[in-house]
Amino acid sequence: MEPIQWLCEQHPFLTYQCFSIPFALLFYVLAKQGCLSLTYRYLFLASGGCILAIVTMGVYSLLLLISTVIFVLLVCSLSPERVHPWVFGLQMGWQTFWHLLIQYREYYLNEPTDSRLLLSMSSLMLLTQRVTSVSMDLQDGGRVTLMTQCRVFLPLISYALNFTALLGGPLSSFDQFVDFVEQITISPPPQPLSVISYKGFQVLSLEWARNYLTRLLRDNASSLSVSNVLTDVLWIWGLAVVLRIRYYSHWKISECLNNAAGLGFRGMVREDSPNWSGLSDGDLWTTEMSCQVSEFARRWNGTTATWLRRLVFQRCKTTPLVMTFGFSIWWHGIHLGQFVGFLLWAAAVRADYQMHKYLKPKLTSTRRRLVRTCLCWLNTQMVMACVVIAIELRSTSSLKILGLTYTGVFPLLNVLFIFIV
Repeated sequence: MEPIQWLCEQHPFLTYQCFSIPFALLFYVLAKQGCLSLTYRYLFLASGGCILAIVTMGVYSLLLLISTVIFVLLVCSLSPERVHPWVFGLQMGWQTFWHLLIQYREYYLNEPTDSRLLLSMSSLMLLTQRVTSVSMDLQDGGRVTLMTQCRVFLPLISYALNFTALLGGPLSSFDQFVDFVEQITISPPPQPLSVISYKGFQVLSLEWARNYLTRLLRDNASSLSVSNVLTDVLWIWGLAVVLRIRYYSHWKISECLNNAAGLGFRGMVREDSPNWSGLSDGDLWTTEMSCQVSEFARRWNGTTATWLRRLVFQRCKTTPLVMTFGFSIWWHGIHLGQFVGFLLWAAAVRADYQMHKYLKPKLTSTRRRLVRTCLCWLNTQMVMACVVIAIELRSTSSLKILGLTYTGVFPLLNVLFIFIV
């Protein structure tokens, strides 16, 4: 039991997701063989989510259950055009209350926050994505508007509490979820064991790389602000890479869990090569090779970026970019580091648009374009290093680190470019 206990303490998220994979495979097998009726398929996914929430969050699972009950009642009682403002307002109000309570305990009372509460808050943020996605579907005349109250009740609960997406996403639409549950018995996806093994190996590789880099950074932390500026900048960049790898690892294990249940299948690339990329929040290689800050923003946490674009960017007539990143601050918890990090990110995206618009006509030769690509990649990496550290460390300590190592100069140069050009 000691290795399992150590794993739960050091990597709780990965542990919970890994332990959920056999139950996702069980759902796939039973549904494929026709052992579960449509009602029981919805019940399996919803009850699995309830059990997972109670086991991992304890009493704080009530945060999710209360939100789900209120959401379903609103959908079933209000007209479609009135649902979104109510769902959005109540859900964000409930989420903000708990975020502020956590800050009050951490900064005013100096009390450590229960890890189960932090996990429930992470799940509550994902639940906010799902419920507002449905409420926007209602405004746009999605499938949920065509279902009667009796028929929509169980699918809504199952979609909100689905155990494959409860802890880590990624976000799928209500229509995609209903299609999957209804069609898995009629036209099931191919068995997912090979893709689970492949992505599981990727998770292990990412975790090995993260642990190795963490030890390397820890061994060289004593020389920070003592050695030369280049060494400090490289140390900060390495820290940001470690923080980002954790996200890639979490997204990949969440993909595994969804694929184990049959979610995320997009058809056959070739006769013997199924495509399981239907649900993904990001790929390390594709995202990290981005040569523009704006490109990185679109690829990072892909389903969340799409949700933010739909929820805020496309609905705001004035300063949609600032409003989108401003809402991200609210949604993430309104910590000081998050406030600075997201505003710097918004400014860097704005500068990125202007920079490429200004430079593109001047880069006529292949050599110049290659130099520009390399410099833009370096700029993107350093800007995102500052953004990630400010957002992840949240407090003033992150801002002090960026200042002491002069790494904060990179996003400030991007901001300065807005006023120069």
